[in-house]
Amino acid sequence: MRERTKLDDAIGAVKSIEQDLSDTLEILELAEMDGDAEMETEAEEALKALGASAKEAELKALLSGEADGNDTYIEIHAGAGGTEAQDWASMLFRMYLRWPDSRGYKTETIQYMAGEEAGIKSATIQIKGEDAYGWAKTESGVHRLVRISPFDSNAKRHTSFASVWVYPIIDDTIDIDINDSDLKVDTYRASGAGGQHVNTTDSAVRITHLPSGIVVQCQNQRSQHKNRAEAMSMLKARLYEAELRKREEEANAVNAQKTEIGWGHQIRSYVMQPYQMVKDLRTGEESGQPQKVLDGALDPFMAAALAARVNGDSDSVADIE
Repeated sequence: MRERTKLDDAIGAVKSIEQDLSDTLEILELAEMDGDAEMETEAEEALKALGASAKEAELKALLSGEADGNDTYIEIHAGAGGTEAQDWASMLFRMYLRWPDSRGYKTETIQYMAGEEAGIKSATIQIKGEDAYGWAKTESGVHRLVRISPFDSNAKRHTSFASVWVYPIIDDTIDIDINDSDLKVDTYRASGAGGQHVNTTDSAVRITHLPSGIVVQCQNQRSQHKNRAEAMSMLKARLYEAELRKREEEANAVNAQKTEIGWGHQIRSYVMQPYQMVKDLRTGEESGQPQKVLDGALDPFMAAALAARVNGDSDSVADIE
């Protein structure tokens, strides 16, 4: 019923735009025939508003994948480079906590592993909200930062890398079979915030799926049992996302551009020095305000990447603010 309601709303939006367009064009014709400049101006403004509505409807149409309406996990891992890379990973962690705020989504930190001196080695965020996975799914890949390092006394420019992985939270309607013999389960002591009990007992859980090599971790619950249950949910979600990606890559094998979005591919550069620029290397989408982007202003980049992924055309959805 949720899917039917969503489809009905989408179809209704298109029909409404079509009707409004027809009515407005008739008014514009009459205004031109009668030489009514005021009416003509009003009709032109109405056409501009319709253009904005059409762009919004087009963007929503891009969020029509099998799991796009689901909640999502976002994993962040620091690349090689020690403190520098770990600090960059913590900046991305903050960015992905700020972005959901602008959309009214809810967030929870599922796993957090602090760096030795600063930043983080890895973290996992759970984001809940309508189309959370659909919006965030194109963020998977390698993110690159260029800046004057705050950890370098010589104030030299450094390049750092961090990896982001996005996968949908799945519900009970999706059945995924996992053999216990395919799992390696480790327990360890949690790090970071969490209180005395969380930080002094081996309640954190790490599960490795041996056939695929997928590793998931959870430490946000006091109980090892609860952390294991959450980690198993994350593992099922990762396996499901891998199957979705496999299907998409097979369907789009003729268009290599649509598959260059996976793990290990650099997708975006954030340059703080010698100039200010964030550029998506898949779509060409740019911003001259990197701090604004790092504060969570990701919608223009996500919209362009969605359009490129679905249509092979990053210009399909433009001027998304």
